[in-house]
Amino acid sequence: MRDLGRLTVVAPDREMSATSHSITLNRPLRFHRLAANRFSVDGTPADCVILASLRILDGRPDLLVSGINRGKNVGDSVVYSGTLAAAVEGALQGVPSIAVSLEYGEPTDFSPAAQFTAALGRRVLDEGLPPGVVLNVNFPTVWNGRVLLTRQGQKEGRTVLVENLDPRGEQYFWLHEELHGHHESPSEELPADYEVLQSGYASVTPLQVDRTAYRLFKPLSNWTDIFDDYSPARRHEEKDS
Repeated sequence: MRDLGRLTVVAPDREMSATSHSITLNRPLRFHRLAANRFSVDGTPADCVILASLRILDGRPDLLVSGINRGKNVGDSVVYSGTLAAAVEGALQGVPSIAVSLEYGEPTDFSPAAQFTAALGRRVLDEGLPPGVVLNVNFPTVWNGRVLLTRQGQKEGRTVLVENLDPRGEQYFWLHEELHGHHESPSEELPADYEVLQSGYASVTPLQVDRTAYRLFKPLSNWTDIFDDYSPARRHEEKDS
């Protein structure tokens, strides 16, 4: 990213996987300057963006790139992703933002993904992104060098608790996810993000901060009788009568 302009790195000082969009409210936040334009934060990825935008940098950055994360963030996992949350926080701050992840694999080579991300970053700098929209980019372990525009997929699975006892006999749990395949609608125009990764392609998925389910407006309009029954005005009328 250095070729695109002045680069500043602000990152959590420890592992922050699956922190989603959590921010630190119940204790003070601290950051440390490790080197020129390199800072660590004792908080979440979203904390890093907030501190960078409001304190560490001289002003709002022109571009935010979160990652490259070691581990893909596709399908339902985007809900838990700290990598994606940092990009979403950037969008909330009015900064064009990209989240980038690379599927687990050995050996891990970030170079091809980094080169494409730099090219994508330049395009975003030139053309921008709509307000409230971020790009979620994922690369397979073995990349065929091609990129496809995708949609967020939906995986079928469940979270289970793996139970055990510690050396003192105290009960503890590990969270674990069991996958049972995928559930997709065949009528979708774009392929799912996880599907293209399985075929060796990288995926670029535009995601948005606005989570409104607009397709439900019409079905839910039939529920207005319930809304009316429990409206403050209706209750006030009933009380007066």
